[in-house]
Amino acid sequence: MAKKKTEVEQKPAVVTENSLAFFEKYINNASPTGFEWKGQQLWLEYLKPYIDDHFVDNYGTAVGVINPTAEYKVVIEAHADEISWFVNYITSDGLIYVIRNGGSDHQIAPSKRVDIHTDNGIVKAVFGWPAIHTRLGGEKEEAPTLKNIFLDCGCTSKEEVEKLGIHVGCVITYEDEFMVLNNRYYVGRALDNRAGGFMIAEVARLLKENNVTLPFGLYIVNAVQEEIGLRGAEMIAHRIKPNVAIVTDVTHDTGTPMINKITQGDLSCGKGPVISYAPAVQNNLNKLLIESAQKANIPFQRQASSRSTGTDTDAFAYSNDGVPSALISLPLRYMHTTVEMIHKEDVDNVIRLIYESLLNIKSGQDFRYFR
Repeated sequence: MAKKKTEVEQKPAVVTENSLAFFEKYINNASPTGFEWKGQQLWLEYLKPYIDDHFVDNYGTAVGVINPTAEYKVVIEAHADEISWFVNYITSDGLIYVIRNGGSDHQIAPSKRVDIHTDNGIVKAVFGWPAIHTRLGGEKEEAPTLKNIFLDCGCTSKEEVEKLGIHVGCVITYEDEFMVLNNRYYVGRALDNRAGGFMIAEVARLLKENNVTLPFGLYIVNAVQEEIGLRGAEMIAHRIKPNVAIVTDVTHDTGTPMINKITQGDLSCGKGPVISYAPAVQNNLNKLLIESAQKANIPFQRQASSRSTGTDTDAFAYSNDGVPSALISLPLRYMHTTVEMIHKEDVDNVIRLIYESLLNIKSGQDFRYFR
């Protein structure tokens, strides 16, 4: 009698060596909110072999288009920007105080190395912090706050700092770079959400390599300025005027310490893409995503997002008299730190799910609940 198979058949990986090399280069390139253009250029150069046309708007959102003459328009979208800091105040003795550009976490700043972006190029600096020896002595320790974290670029005067090209308004990013952990996780800063930009580019690659002819126009959108209020998506949604939008972003892996599953839900890296429920998510489109996952044997998780998703899904949904929109999220550990982690299999499966969902959308499809 033949033995029963006990192992689940593994699907071949989607991400190739060539695409992984691009991903690493893309993550390592800084792309702070409002200053995304170098990353957008990299992304668009990678995407160009797989599209028919492209355009860029005034603020840097980049769009690749397949079937640009089609009347029915479907968007797949991610955002390109990463959290960062601005130079806000330079002291007379050459120290630099900062303000946020997006949701930067002041608690992780002390002792981090940074790049200050100037017209003269990158200036290296560190977030200084008093030694533990000097913080002892009976008084309550002071925690990092925006009022006490500061940058030291090795200067001893304001004039010396300014000679390096640093001025109020210069943007600052962490220098941490991409790595693969235990051959299982991709790790780096700004996986929120350049992982999304990578995944939608991979969808375009698969469509091209598999000779898929879509019955509609596909707009692969890498939007700017999500981290400060979904602004890039707002602008580009009005320009494209899509009929359907599928957005991908990251969401929290809630399996690590100090996260309350009662309030944050039960989501884990390695268990598949996350499909969201929220008022902005159009239920018939969401049903199409779920049925696509089930048909293609793609594992997925579910998340309730309450009043809003907090992603570009909201911007597309409420544009142009209402656009059927849905969200496919990638589980991520340690969001808005320099060691964000995503599971390799989840990346493959988000790509697969977007790809399979596109194959199930018909030209002119009406997603209304009743007519």
